[in-house]
Amino acid sequence: MLKITEIKRLTRKAMFLLPLFVAALALSLSACSESDNTVEEYPNWENKNATYWDSLYTATQTKVNNGDTSWKIIKSFSIEDTLKSSPKTDYIIVNVQTAGKGSGCPIYTDSVRVRYTGRLLPSTSYPSGYIFDTTNYNNAVDSISGVADFKVSGLTSGFATAVQHMHIGDIWEVYIPWTLGYGTEASSSIPAYSVLKFRIQLVAYARAGSKLPKWK
Repeated sequence: MLKITEIKRLTRKAMFLLPLFVAALALSLSACSESDNTVEEYPNWENKNATYWDSLYTATQTKVNNGDTSWKIIKSFSIEDTLKSSPKTDYIIVNVQTAGKGSGCPIYTDSVRVRYTGRLLPSTSYPSGYIFDTTNYNNAVDSISGVADFKVSGLTSGFATAVQHMHIGDIWEVYIPWTLGYGTEASSSIPAYSVLKFRIQLVAYARAGSKLPKWK
């Protein structure tokens, strides 16, 4: 057994070494942190998306005012036309890639068949924007890529607004603010406050009570 004097001596030594141990531990943790290769995928995401949307809206407004008919600013279908709407985020922005030949447009109670690809704004690992959903997994040409069938009423407000202004054969690039997309809460792989960019082609639509044509 240790004598009391020996115990006191060891205790004093331990107390002396404790600060050195703590300092060494802190340096070790700091080194680990500095050598950590983990990067943030969506830094300052809310502000980045808000700034992008403001800039896009202003630029599109200028193009529309100058007579460029390939660009459109369309109010969300969920906001009554009789109501004055001032926030920029009450609208979607559209760039027409191809004008279809179809007549008429889907309405809220219809079903639609579309080809689409949805992506986010560029982020740390995805300079072209992360593709969070698509009907074209093999980069096929439009004529043979996949399709998806939806009820318009089951779509987000932004997507639903777009298809209700499209004719069969239209191919649009559609920009949707977070207010008309997935909002201020993250949804699966889509962070909160995300502006969504879709490429949408309207293939077919059917009125309520009717079926979409069989897909070949």
